[in-house]
Amino acid sequence: MMAAASLYCVCQQSYDVSRFMIECDICKDWFHGSCVQVEEHHAVDIDVYHCPNCDVQHGPLKKRINWHRHDYTEPDDGSRLVQAGTSVFVRELQNRPFPSAAEILVQMQGHQVTQKYLEKQGFSYPIAVPQLGGLGLKLPPSSFSVRDVEEYVGGDKIVDVIDVARQADSKMKLREFVKYYYKPHRPKVLNVISLEFSDTKMAELVVVPDIAQKMSWVENYWPEDSFFPKPFVQKYCLMGVKDSYTDFHIDFGGTSVWYHVLWGEKIFYLIKPTQDNLTLYEVWSSSPNQSEVFFGDKVDQCYKCVVPQGTTVLIPTGWIHAVLTSQDCMAFGGNFLHNLNIGMQLRCYEMEGRLKTPDLFKFPYFEAICWYVANNLLETLKELREDNCQPPVYLTDGVKALINALRNWLKREVTEQASDVPDHIRPNHLIKELTKEIRYLEEEQSGGSKPVKSQGCGPCPLTRSTLDKAGHHARRTARLLRHHHHHHHHHHAPKTPSNLEILELHTRQVLKRLEVGSFEQVRALTHDPLPHAACHVRKECRAKLSQRIQENKNFMANQSSGSNSNSSEAWGDQSPSQAASSPLRLDPSSETDNQYSETSLSPPRHPSKRPAPNTPPISNQATKGKRPKKGMATAKQRLRKILKLSRNNHFLL
Repeated sequence: MMAAASLYCVCQQSYDVSRFMIECDICKDWFHGSCVQVEEHHAVDIDVYHCPNCDVQHGPLKKRINWHRHDYTEPDDGSRLVQAGTSVFVRELQNRPFPSAAEILVQMQGHQVTQKYLEKQGFSYPIAVPQLGGLGLKLPPSSFSVRDVEEYVGGDKIVDVIDVARQADSKMKLREFVKYYYKPHRPKVLNVISLEFSDTKMAELVVVPDIAQKMSWVENYWPEDSFFPKPFVQKYCLMGVKDSYTDFHIDFGGTSVWYHVLWGEKIFYLIKPTQDNLTLYEVWSSSPNQSEVFFGDKVDQCYKCVVPQGTTVLIPTGWIHAVLTSQDCMAFGGNFLHNLNIGMQLRCYEMEGRLKTPDLFKFPYFEAICWYVANNLLETLKELREDNCQPPVYLTDGVKALINALRNWLKREVTEQASDVPDHIRPNHLIKELTKEIRYLEEEQSGGSKPVKSQGCGPCPLTRSTLDKAGHHARRTARLLRHHHHHHHHHHAPKTPSNLEILELHTRQVLKRLEVGSFEQVRALTHDPLPHAACHVRKECRAKLSQRIQENKNFMANQSSGSNSNSSEAWGDQSPSQAASSPLRLDPSSETDNQYSETSLSPPRHPSKRPAPNTPPISNQATKGKRPKKGMATAKQRLRKILKLSRNNHFLL
């Protein structure tokens, strides 16, 4: 016979793992916190608990012994130092003198805070914007309350709450925090600073500043089809009561931050991220007595910045800061990574690793987004080089730092956890190509000056419209062809194009027209003139085709007399090597395909390194019997189509 389940608490119910319970130190019985009015975040403050029955005989739970230590029950013998966050600490902090942040704070109007400005002037000092206008920032009205947050987010939402006096976090439902907030006498100081609400109805009420949106790595480079979940770190609601304090820290991943005080007031204590200060910060963060040492005393300058209601501040990468809530306050903010301070962002991330920061407090999938960014910056560097433009210094330095970090992450895979490398990226190849681009830049810099092109002059490659993308890739294909053709004539003697090279080019162009219309229609969509190099190649090919059309017919007859397999193999053996080395090859798919281009960026092979003619085909049983993809054709079929079009005068060039 099964034993009866044990019953607990004044409600006489069985044990439930999902409900918080507390043990009485007198009778040793267990009680549900909700039944005896003890909340979970209060339990850590209880040294000796007395249940309602034992309380009558043995007195209340405990008595506070000190006001300057995280542990209230430590004896106050005067020998222990004040710890951060306690009421004594906050009172002393408010009475401390600090240099004014006016020395380092950049005062601007909203319309002045643009990507072009930051790329030119740099983003190295905090920016304060006293008015909301011009930032592109949309927020609820100043009458928006804590109860309104509960209505939009939901009372059952679990939020992280910091017990300021103990500098420890716990979890509670949002409705419990709201209930605490409106109590006339709050038993302790609680602070909510990590309520990310992108997945709630409140997200519709907030639009982040334009500058944070346009510069954000996540918004510009994170692909929609990524295997990794997209990080949401741009919309936080901060609700703090008077005397809330957050000790010195650097935001995760070295992210830059935007803050707007909707109502109330916050005070920032700012420290510049110099080499010395960052070293001191890492030592302080790893010290066992961190809470007893005010980090502002360890550095040369710690600036005090008062942020009143209606003011927006932008804090750059790596700035060490603490925050005091001088009066009940609601603020909105967000974090973003960007291209201006890549090296500092990576340094902050590596520091988090050395400090063994839990993943919960790190930027989500930081390494994955670095791979995405590296992949995109490779294309940016190539395009700038093809346009004969010099990239800005911040981008060159950032790519160099990124290359070193990516290499270290790959080496780490052997002994430690693997880096979050996206599936479609070949990491070693990507690092090699980035290194090659940096080497090109260094060689060109030693040869002379070139105009510097700012990334802020146009939209980010991943944010272009469909038509802009088509025009962009049409121009890019023409640049690649011009560069390849120029490179070929400088390193090899002029060579008359072969029949196969001409047919390969025109086969692709004709089939492309059958699918998407004439080249003039493509030009009309992209609004770009026909590239000069493309016109030159097309005229040359037209002349060659008219001279050799009869030879092509004879060639076709000879190919038909042989076996089908031999014919296919002959085409297959010649096409890859010739097409890859020929400057005449123009892949029309690159005009519309946003991600892949078959046009080779490599220089033509030296004759001694080219594959020998008539190499035997590689036998691959896995490829036998496969049907060609829909819309494709064999070389033989394509040649027949060209000849047929030529006879019917439909071969438009």
